[in-house]
Amino acid sequence: MTDDPPNPALLPAGLSDVLPPEAEREAMLVEILAETFARHGYERVKPPLLEFEDSLLAGSGAAVAEQTFRLMDPVSHRMMGLRADTTPQVARIAATRLARIPRPLRLSYAGQVLRVQGTQLAPARQLPQAGIELIGAESAAADAEVAAVAAEALGAVGILGASLDITLPRLAPALLDAAGVEGEDRRRLARALDRKDAAAVAEHAGRAGGAALLLPALLAAAGPAEGALAVLAEQDLPPAARAIADHAAAVVAAVRAAAPGLRITLDPVEFRGFRYHTGVAFTIYGPGRVGELARGGRYLSGEEPATGMTLYPDAVLRAVPAPATRLRIFLGEGTDAARAAALRAEGHATLARLVPTDTAQSLRCTHELDGAGRLVPVVESERWPMSR
Repeated sequence: MTDDPPNPALLPAGLSDVLPPEAEREAMLVEILAETFARHGYERVKPPLLEFEDSLLAGSGAAVAEQTFRLMDPVSHRMMGLRADTTPQVARIAATRLARIPRPLRLSYAGQVLRVQGTQLAPARQLPQAGIELIGAESAAADAEVAAVAAEALGAVGILGASLDITLPRLAPALLDAAGVEGEDRRRLARALDRKDAAAVAEHAGRAGGAALLLPALLAAAGPAEGALAVLAEQDLPPAARAIADHAAAVVAAVRAAAPGLRITLDPVEFRGFRYHTGVAFTIYGPGRVGELARGGRYLSGEEPATGMTLYPDAVLRAVPAPATRLRIFLGEGTDAARAAALRAEGHATLARLVPTDTAQSLRCTHELDGAGRLVPVVESERWPMSR
């Protein structure tokens, strides 16, 4: 007995086809995001899907090394990597192809990334990204700009009520350094902070002493930015930690000025998922329970200070209201070309009869023209459903 032939529609785990109308919605959404970026002076770059492994995983790219697919280039016989994140590629472009361009550089991008594994909550391994990178500026105003532009771009696609969560991934390490906490004691305290285990943080911090004693209060301070900043201002922070806190206060003030209606929260000791960030880090959440829509923050682009934000169009699509469906209008023989062009100019799709068997129903049209050239709805029950 022979095995059944494989189903040609079967795809590897974490990969999927995007069908109409979702594919068109995603493409249109990405272009709206890109247009918002462009209006703030961010110029678009388009890095390749594949690069040599040693350049792709250099610098901030090392943070996604475990998520990067690798393969041998049959031409050069060198190992290549398929990007798992676009930011490291933009950093390479800035350091090489655009090295002589005056700073700061404002660059944007949009494209797909592929990762070795998804997560339990987000199993997809191929993901769309769209984002901005501001390279060569080290200031609170630069950090605030990328956060405000990202929030504006989300507003442009219809997301209202988003919130910006600011974290300081270098603050807790600075306090542990000042307290001289190392080895297993440091790992235990980091795990307790990661789990938001207030009792364990208090226990381990009390044992460590010194600047570590500030951690319980900072853990409890997470919440609206003004309240968290007030707690930070009250603490006797060592110099390195004080500089981080003061910069965070300046960033919050700059974001408030640029985006007055944006809700801002601050978690001083959160550091999960920000392995290559060197300053403030950002996450933008949508209203309700739509989850994480964007992530970014300050990092090093080679040797240059940089800050940026990556938006996730697939998550954004789930958060925005579904737009009105584009009308699909059937054009029979002899339809006036000017009338058809006018319909397309209004944003509708026109589908012309090519063979005698073409009908409004077979082409899944929503409308057709009657004898007077007026739009007439096609009975929905007679239209063919999209194959899924």
